[in-house]
Amino acid sequence: MAEANLISTPQATPREADAPRDSLVVRFGADQPLRLDSGVELSPFQIAYKTYGQLNADRSNAVLICHALTGDQHVASVHPVTKKNGWWETMVGPGKPIDTERYFVICSNVVSGCMGSSGPSSINPKTGKPYGLDFPVITIRDMVRAQAMLIDHLGIEMLFAVAGGSMGGMQVLQWAQSYPERVFCVLPLACATRHSAQNIAFHEVGRQAVMADPEWRGGRYLTEGTNPRRGLAVARMGAHITYMSDAALHRKFGRKFQDRNNPTFSFDADFEVESYLRYQGSSFVERFDANSYLYLTRAMDYFDLAAEHGGVLANAFRNTQTRFCVVSFTSDWLFPTSESREIVHALNATSARVSFAEIVTDKGHDAFLLDEPELFAIVRGFLDGAAKARGLGIKE
Repeated sequence: MAEANLISTPQATPREADAPRDSLVVRFGADQPLRLDSGVELSPFQIAYKTYGQLNADRSNAVLICHALTGDQHVASVHPVTKKNGWWETMVGPGKPIDTERYFVICSNVVSGCMGSSGPSSINPKTGKPYGLDFPVITIRDMVRAQAMLIDHLGIEMLFAVAGGSMGGMQVLQWAQSYPERVFCVLPLACATRHSAQNIAFHEVGRQAVMADPEWRGGRYLTEGTNPRRGLAVARMGAHITYMSDAALHRKFGRKFQDRNNPTFSFDADFEVESYLRYQGSSFVERFDANSYLYLTRAMDYFDLAAEHGGVLANAFRNTQTRFCVVSFTSDWLFPTSESREIVHALNATSARVSFAEIVTDKGHDAFLLDEPELFAIVRGFLDGAAKARGLGIKE
């Protein structure tokens, strides 16, 4: 294993899960370039990550969490910008389904992200200025290659589990395809092996909203001291609608006015749902980079796991020994259950070990992030069974 330059290495504490350390950053130099699907070699580059729990003596209890489009490495700890709790604190932590008293949890910010990993807002060593659109286009497979380099750096030969939803689920599937010998079990949630034309269309509307903002400046806004806040906020508003179901929106807001039942006869946010979306947009721009949004949505659009296997999805998982738990949600119209069933059918065709659950809920695509007891029970049960099979000594 080649040695990377670790920027900061605070000592782990006995109760890491109770007081997670600050993000760590690993920088890979010119001798360890990230070879991208575009043919470019990205070097130098860095990965920011967080860990929770303790790695056991034989390094067999590591769980990699892959974040979704707008997530980051702060999966189960307070976010340094928003001061809000981690994006998956319902799932990850002491005594929770992904139990940090049993497992060593790793979550990294993806390459092209904006929370410490190399991306378009990083400084280009050739110019001394932010990359902007000079940063190479990244794919899901590139993200996973970088994560594998991080896992190598940590001295972990095989991950016990890889888990994630949405874009995170795509990474999970890519891990199972690219490194089957390095993953004992995987949990791809609310995802698919490729984006639908509708999803690509939604992403393009969001990208155009960003690029139409005059403050975007052709992607050079950091250099020129501007910020396409309005465009990014609109992109977030549009995307957020796709994360919820019609039933959830109706239950939460209906047609309720902000001021009782009195319209203002203007274009202010009269309806509660309008105010909610505007809040989602304005709060998002405080923690996210506009160019990163372009890059990450494009990575999701390019993802097509079967394409590199002659269009036959089963070939992507041929002879795999990895155990799978695929989960979908009835009201998720962004990644409907039919797409999860395609994954299951492909795995069945290869005689893989796979379990599948469709959870009845009206919470939409975001259900995998929310308080969903059935999901918690499924994840806990799957991991407990896999841990026993792996010989991790899980207590009854």
